[in-house]
Amino acid sequence: TEAIGLYNIGQTCCLNSLLQVFLMNTHFTGILRRITVPPSDSQKRRSVPYQMLLLLEQMQHGKQKAVYPRALAYCLLEHRMKLFVQYDAAQLFLTLWNLVKKQMRNPELTEKLSDLYTIWVQEYMVCQECSFETKRNSNMITLPLSMLDSSSHLLKTLEDCLQYFFYPEELTGHNMCFCEHCGKKTPFLQSMKLAHLPQTLILHLKRFCFRKSASIHKLCHYLPFPQDLDFNAVLTTEQCQADASEKAAWQYELFAVVAHSGSTDCGHYCAYIRSLTEHKWYCFDDSEVCQVLWDDVRCTYGHSDLHWGQTAYLLVYMRKNHQ
Repeated sequence: TEAIGLYNIGQTCCLNSLLQVFLMNTHFTGILRRITVPPSDSQKRRSVPYQMLLLLEQMQHGKQKAVYPRALAYCLLEHRMKLFVQYDAAQLFLTLWNLVKKQMRNPELTEKLSDLYTIWVQEYMVCQECSFETKRNSNMITLPLSMLDSSSHLLKTLEDCLQYFFYPEELTGHNMCFCEHCGKKTPFLQSMKLAHLPQTLILHLKRFCFRKSASIHKLCHYLPFPQDLDFNAVLTTEQCQADASEKAAWQYELFAVVAHSGSTDCGHYCAYIRSLTEHKWYCFDDSEVCQVLWDDVRCTYGHSDLHWGQTAYLLVYMRKNHQ
């Protein structure tokens, strides 16, 4: 029942943090435990789901405080994933998720994995000259939230970031689109409406911006996020495309925070995760694991004066009624 750490085998703090977020999620491990074991040794070495399952069992049955994720790391190397380099947690999360999904041989498990993480939205494009409207369904695994508005002003809360994501955007000037009805490029109004939220919801706080010199600057300003998140209270009726039963399930509780300290060029990741069985918060910092309080998690809100300080980068929320 004890939380187990993962040794850093060379700039693997990002990988270690994400693995802990995956493997502490009992909904994910429930799917992982049902995979078919690959028949040959070479297939076992190349199977990301199988190597994650072996790592999970090693962590659960071992007596040590931490284990080495070497076999999984070399498995990822087989899939042309570089080791011993700095990674962006949002990009690496998508890479791992796609590898797991691609190698799930059971269609039922593939569907369950998709249902567990996939966000569905409806995209709308409306011509501002003739009112011609097009719409399409699209999906994503993480919700990428800007921390700046269109005027480059800092957004103050997570709720502000969510509202801004679903706020309509005017496409004018160089961004105009071709309208089939008008037969020319015209100004358009682009908007998205939320259609479906998954059981495990990943919010990506885009804590970076481009300066005039084309260099990337990390945004370290204070941005609070709640333990409990109700999308019905955050979004307007116009920003939603869902029925009452779907909206009733939009009650979430914070499960994990993947935090980054350092600059955009170099830094360190760790994960704060709330155990779904004990309901206690833990900090997973590679091989070091310790129980923490909510006040420790709140320290990842950020501070504009601490440019190398720890700031939340990925927020993982769990749907309440599924626990």
